[in-house]
Amino acid sequence: MDSPHLSVASATDPGDPPLTRVSLAYVERRINLYLRFGRPLRELRLDRWRRCASFAPGAVFCRVRWESNDYGTTRWQLMVLQACTPCECMQRIAGVRPGAQLLLRTEGETAVQAVLERIDAIEALAIDPTQAAPAYWRTLGNRLAARQPLPAYNAERHAAWLCGEMFR
Repeated sequence: MDSPHLSVASATDPGDPPLTRVSLAYVERRINLYLRFGRPLRELRLDRWRRCASFAPGAVFCRVRWESNDYGTTRWQLMVLQACTPCECMQRIAGVRPGAQLLLRTEGETAVQAVLERIDAIEALAIDPTQAAPAYWRTLGNRLAARQPLPAYNAERHAAWLCGEMFR
């Protein structure tokens, strides 16, 4: 019997680019592994608790992980990732196959909440976070690691990013 992950890979045409598969899960009061933003090409429900989202190369998405036990929250993690082609450099990340470029990674409730606030602020500007400059996510991650003030993403920064993309 084929595993669910193999069926996702075999569902594509040979001419299609390889997809990045992201594992998602939800078990009430135990684990919530979900996408905060991103547009998967398809999503496969594996069972009552698990799903698998597939992304095309170049797609940007954010995965949040929350875990708890009988005594409270044990883990907060947030990653902003960019799907790649097999020829590009990528990091191996648990639950992301074959891997992705890591734009931002943070752990801990305070840091994750700070990034979620930044994502909300980007959306309040009517900007899709998947379209934000990858350099912004990297800068945000570096500032968090250095315990420096977090930069805001504004319309001017976004316009500069889009202008630069036009000439690529």
